[in-house]
Amino acid sequence: MEINIQKRVLEANETQADKNRKFFKEHNVFVLNMMSSPGSGKTQLLCKSLKKLMPNVRVGVIVGDICTRNDADRLDVTGAKVTQINTDRFGGDCHLSAPLIFASAEGLGCSDLDLLIVENIGNLVCPAEFDIGEDARAVVLSVTEGEDKPLKYPLMFRVADVAILNKIDLLPYLDFDAGLAKDNMQQVHPHLPVFEVSARTEEGVEPWLDWLKIKVFEKTGK
Repeated sequence: MEINIQKRVLEANETQADKNRKFFKEHNVFVLNMMSSPGSGKTQLLCKSLKKLMPNVRVGVIVGDICTRNDADRLDVTGAKVTQINTDRFGGDCHLSAPLIFASAEGLGCSDLDLLIVENIGNLVCPAEFDIGEDARAVVLSVTEGEDKPLKYPLMFRVADVAILNKIDLLPYLDFDAGLAKDNMQQVHPHLPVFEVSARTEEGVEPWLDWLKIKVFEKTGK
């Protein structure tokens, strides 16, 4: 019975995801779904990235968390259009669903955006299972998490279009093999682009942003 319920939930989500794709296409906006475990540095990376992207790229952000708007408050100061989704009122879901994204995107307004970034709830399992109508998926892994995460949570890395290895400024202080982590990512997803960055020092941020800007231009022509 639980399997049947889950199947119905996913089917309903996929139906809405298709509607989301049509909505985003009509508004000529590129949608990036950013996923990771909690504490990977997604928000800090986004703050640094948005400051470099704007004003040449018009950006909106949908922030997902179970509780609080702490991350949204941090992103607000970049000047991007930001809206918050808290799932505690829906039972504390550990992912964002397509219906929630549609409602938030409508409220945020997409007609004046080139790029909409969804900062998904910190979790390496559930967000990978839910299509939200995005154009691309990014997964962020920090060097504090362990090289084996791609092997333990393969679906997350298998569905990603790009991976970001964050907090490389900490490598001198950790027993972490960045090469092994990248090998594990590409064992799960061959030829997956992987960018090594430090959101704190901004090392490696430009190549990641170059990849993103190309994707935005390919869809929007802007």
